[in-house]
Amino acid sequence: MTDTALVLGTFDGLHTAHKKVLSAANGAKKRVAVIFSLPPSMVISGRTELLQTVEEKIEMFKSFGFTVETLDFNKVRSLTAEEFLQSLLEKYNPKTICCGYNYHFGFGGKGNTELLSGFCKENGITLSVTPAVEMLGDRVSSSRIRALIRDGDVETANKLLSRPFAIKGTVTHGDSRGRTLGYPTINFPYPADICELKHGVYATRVNINGAEYSAVTYVGKRPTYKLENTILETNIIGFEGDLYEKELTVHFLQYIRGEKTFSSTEELKNQINADIISAQNK
Repeated sequence: MTDTALVLGTFDGLHTAHKKVLSAANGAKKRVAVIFSLPPSMVISGRTELLQTVEEKIEMFKSFGFTVETLDFNKVRSLTAEEFLQSLLEKYNPKTICCGYNYHFGFGGKGNTELLSGFCKENGITLSVTPAVEMLGDRVSSSRIRALIRDGDVETANKLLSRPFAIKGTVTHGDSRGRTLGYPTINFPYPADICELKHGVYATRVNINGAEYSAVTYVGKRPTYKLENTILETNIIGFEGDLYEKELTVHFLQYIRGEKTFSSTEELKNQINADIISAQNK
């Protein structure tokens, strides 16, 4: 048997509790993460609310020293729990399997850690089941973090993620309204598959060519101008330059305020200035 450790799970967000599962694989010569391209629950519901893109998740796994096997749920959803485990055994012949306490697998999600334990014993595999991890008075989970994101509580979400919640996008040409107001912004659409933040204004951070800038980011549909789709509009404090068509990541630090409809340009300019001052103090 090769010294291979498998980590099994959905791992959306790769948050603090997930990292406990990953740490159980430390020491193995080969570490393989077997994940789904989309969480099964989202495939079934048809509603995608990821905490990070699949590509970002894979990059994080690789940075932790894992090889990543991405499964298409629709291609394996008909396998029984036993068939799913047998397929892993035949492909990887693992010495260790690591998962969280609530890991389910196989047709209808009928496979659980109890069944997995029996399978591992039969095949001489060491099983590591990570118990629930609690932080700030409750269990750490992807669903809890999504709820915090939807409520705009990025400060708590970031603690559970152990990093700032971030959104990546390609800067597009907007209507240059911010520039005419004296506060130029970068704009890109809110990704359709990412859990949507509560609309409003946030203190954020943007890294450009290795330099880190404080920023203030609006998320919403601009009630004053009534957009159809949610956008990110970011004023990067102290930066001057052309960023069109560049791919940037906006890191969210704190919710500043909710959306407002402004009765005049002067009122909007005064509010933007106040938001920038708030963001600089974060």
